[in-house]
Amino acid sequence: MSSPIIFDNKPQKIELEQDKQYHYCTCGRSQHQPFCDGSHKGSGLTPQAFVAEKTGPAVLCLCKHSGNPPYCDGSHKQFSADDVGKELASESESEAEKTEELTQKKSIMNWYRVAEVNQLNDGETLVVTAGVEEVALTFKDGKYGAINNACPHQGGPLGEGSLDADKCLHCPWHGWAINAFDGSGPNGENVTAYSVEQRDDGIYVAVEEEAVAATVSDVMIETMINWGVTHVFGMVGHSNLGLAEAIRKQELAGKLTFIGIRHEGAAAFACSGFAKASGKPAACLTIAGPGATNLLTGLWDAKVDRHPVLALTGQIQTQVLGPGAFQEIDLASAFDAATLWSRTVYHDSDPAELMSLALKHALVERGPTHLIFPDEVQVLEAAADAQATNSEGRLAQLDITPAKSSIDAAVKLLCHAKQPAIVVGYGAKAGMAEIIGLAEFIGAPVLSTFKAKGLIADHHPLGAGVLGRSGTPIAAESMTSSDALIVFGASFANHTGIDKSIPTIQVDTDQMTLGKFHPVDVPVWGDITLTASILLKELKAKKYQPQSREKQLEKLWADWREEKQKRAAKNNGKGLSSAALFDHLTKAVPHNAVLSVDVGNNTYSFGRYFECSGEQTVLMSGYLGSIGFGFPAAMGAWAAYPERAIVCITGDGGFGQYLAEFTTAVKYKMNITHILLNNGELGKISKEQRAGHWQVWQTSLHNPNFSEFAENCGGLGIRVTEEGQLDEAIAKALAYNGPALVEIITDAELI
Repeated sequence: MSSPIIFDNKPQKIELEQDKQYHYCTCGRSQHQPFCDGSHKGSGLTPQAFVAEKTGPAVLCLCKHSGNPPYCDGSHKQFSADDVGKELASESESEAEKTEELTQKKSIMNWYRVAEVNQLNDGETLVVTAGVEEVALTFKDGKYGAINNACPHQGGPLGEGSLDADKCLHCPWHGWAINAFDGSGPNGENVTAYSVEQRDDGIYVAVEEEAVAATVSDVMIETMINWGVTHVFGMVGHSNLGLAEAIRKQELAGKLTFIGIRHEGAAAFACSGFAKASGKPAACLTIAGPGATNLLTGLWDAKVDRHPVLALTGQIQTQVLGPGAFQEIDLASAFDAATLWSRTVYHDSDPAELMSLALKHALVERGPTHLIFPDEVQVLEAAADAQATNSEGRLAQLDITPAKSSIDAAVKLLCHAKQPAIVVGYGAKAGMAEIIGLAEFIGAPVLSTFKAKGLIADHHPLGAGVLGRSGTPIAAESMTSSDALIVFGASFANHTGIDKSIPTIQVDTDQMTLGKFHPVDVPVWGDITLTASILLKELKAKKYQPQSREKQLEKLWADWREEKQKRAAKNNGKGLSSAALFDHLTKAVPHNAVLSVDVGNNTYSFGRYFECSGEQTVLMSGYLGSIGFGFPAAMGAWAAYPERAIVCITGDGGFGQYLAEFTTAVKYKMNITHILLNNGELGKISKEQRAGHWQVWQTSLHNPNFSEFAENCGGLGIRVTEEGQLDEAIAKALAYNGPALVEIITDAELI
């Protein structure tokens, strides 16, 4: 008999005899595929695992009926001619079922905003995109029409054709006339017509689309949003497209904001800036290989300064991992040191749980975490019971009450002190109201670490400014004249220089930070806000007699401000002094601004000369001290607080590292005022070379005109060469609705 056989989608006729048995085999070497005719070719392989009665070379066979796959052992399934007929009928039924299943797939109607109201004049046509469909949108006689843009003849762009009086679009390629409202064409050659609505905020087109099953990426991104992530900074690329699609859908739904950057390093710094400004995590997205490794510096910044960040990196397909495929990097090992927690999402992973654990680690342990998404896993259909989860029941309250013995010891030490002082680090940020209340009761000056600059106003009667290398003489004198220190949320870094010989009470929520570098007299493990309140209550109960040091601080500030004015008046004819610049900035910057400060001499000068309002937030690359941090971090701060003034302060060396991100700021209309100190060199390095008795070498910079660069990018650029231009330039930049850059020519020697 002759029976049609479908093999590899190609119908073949195989002659089958009724009185013979046939073996089903897909080895590809039979002359009568898919049936075995004994014409297998030996592979030449003789593996030890090959077990067969016959000796000789192993025969490869993919029939799946062998007892020793993938080698043939003669146990192929046997067919008779009647069996073949039954199997063919079964296959036909199966194909019919699949066809029916496909036709029954659910579809949904999605509306897309495609144009502004009044964007089209009568008789005009505009090519727009609705979902993935290209649409020719027409406005004629007060009505809108929308049809698929591809002509049924050869796919010509109908929207580029002419519209006639009969409301037909003539294809620009061959002139076919297609009705612009119902899609009808010649000889029944029609195109799809779409429903159109004019709404208050624009013109909408409805597209019927197949309801797509949720993917692993969908579940994970929804979980990420449920944990409070609102922003993703990154770059879409070939090995993260499935993940990017999940992010795109959530942005379309208004639940997430994606900001496309020019360099992945800027994405990580932006996330760090976002976290430092808000205390909340943002995510950064990259491809595998170099895109992922570009994140590492920014992640290290977040790690050492202890701020939550989530890194999402694509990865090449798991099936080609190992031998050294294109852009293959062992990302788990690469990110192990830079993150607190790093995991790969596999085919059988629990996607929602992995995302929840990533964010739990980031928030509880305060630092960056990392998820690796192999390319094929991103688009896997999620299990039917897979559900996005949230943080409910996963995070505990952190208001740890300190031990009574610790409080008693702290109160005893303070009661014996005559002139205590308080030092606040960045960890004290949430408890400043209580700390200032304690300081006012005991009359103690409040000194800050450089990272904590601005937590107390410099005009507060007990504000003493920054302590350490970037600090003020007020803070230094206040510490040396004290007989007890209460240190809240600081870690005794060398840069700060807290005097360890002074009796010290140290308060922190992290036990490892307490007495980390040397023993302290009274280590107190507890919530900083709660501890400050308890200390105040206990001291009042003891009828503590404070000795206010406000008069001393008032005199110290008067002396320092007089000194600053002398420095501001200096002029070597090479540019403005830092003292003069920051005097003007102190007066101009809004009281509740976020200030993102880069690394370099500009940073030291900011710490020394700029006076904070107490409501401003200062961001910097603290323990890592990474040049280039300033502008990307300002982008993160803008994302966290778009309603606040964002002021970025950098040198020319720092801004040069992420110069192209100014175009990112323009693209997303980020309201950032960038104060750029241009002294034509890496001034901090020159200073260090001189201090170490080295020759100043390779610190000069060849710069563009940065103000013109800003203008070329589409922002506002202003160049200042004289002090008299400063106030007007800064005011104009702050008032500008978008990214503005004030380039100030400064003297590298007058810092």
